[in-house]
Amino acid sequence: MSLHLPSFPYPPSGEGYWGTQTSTINWCEEDYYATIYSAEIVNTATNLIFVYLAYKGVSSCIRYGHERIFLIGYLGYLSIAIGSMCFHSSLKYPMQLLDELSMIYTTSIMVYALFSHRQSTRVRIAIFLALLSLAVFITAYYHYLQDPKFHQDMFALLTALVTFRSMWLMEFRLRPSRRPKRADAKKLDVAEQARVDRRDEDILKTMWSMYGCGVGAFGVGFLIWKMDNIFCPTLRGWRREVGLPWGILLEGHGWWHIFTGFAGYFNLTRLIWLRYCLEGKQDGFQLAWPSVFTSVPVVVRVENQKRKSK
Repeated sequence: MSLHLPSFPYPPSGEGYWGTQTSTINWCEEDYYATIYSAEIVNTATNLIFVYLAYKGVSSCIRYGHERIFLIGYLGYLSIAIGSMCFHSSLKYPMQLLDELSMIYTTSIMVYALFSHRQSTRVRIAIFLALLSLAVFITAYYHYLQDPKFHQDMFALLTALVTFRSMWLMEFRLRPSRRPKRADAKKLDVAEQARVDRRDEDILKTMWSMYGCGVGAFGVGFLIWKMDNIFCPTLRGWRREVGLPWGILLEGHGWWHIFTGFAGYFNLTRLIWLRYCLEGKQDGFQLAWPSVFTSVPVVVRVENQKRKSK
């Protein structure tokens, strides 16, 4: 493999400011080649996408008054970025826990948001205590095992709960042909009912598009993550051959951060919109997504969006 791109060679790995690695994982990026203050500079810097998207999410929650549970969710999403930056910079075990357990806790918050909606106080408390107990168990047992696969399996389980519960709500609580008739629902005339049904069908199409974008981004990120782990020696050789800055494009774990950052944001935003739809507020809120390629979706109040477009 012979490439002739303008580049400069990778510096040798050196000793870092944070001392000897104590984490149970060390990813494919070479350590301390760019600065003594960050063991894995690309894996650290790519978390900035989480910071930016967390800012977008928190701002939208404050501006449009979304439910507090989603503000907490976006703050949890931000904590993942902070934990990951600390971990990849230092390769210290406590920072590894901060990174990985933030993923567990934030996903647990979304599980609670999905399963507690419209439940009685007693049921909500039971769900909260069950998830709290699960989070404590995962924390304690993971610290005991110190096996990253256990963390990955638990994160996958919680993510599956969020995914399938939200899909079920979309299809069996929002789709007009499948949702149950509520006894306290306002009776509409034929024309208005037809409009409402068309509106909800259109909303579902967009929601499924968001779902596809999120799952697609996560799938691509996961594939790159696996390839980065399996073919690490080969990738390191290629990076050394092409030099900097081009070798950065072959940092697979950094791409994992970028793709999963977008996937997580899409999922959280979709859940906010789904919550409003389940509460019958479709005419009061809508998804603002001017361009699939140059913007990210935000749930806004309809009057704010109309005023902005004038």
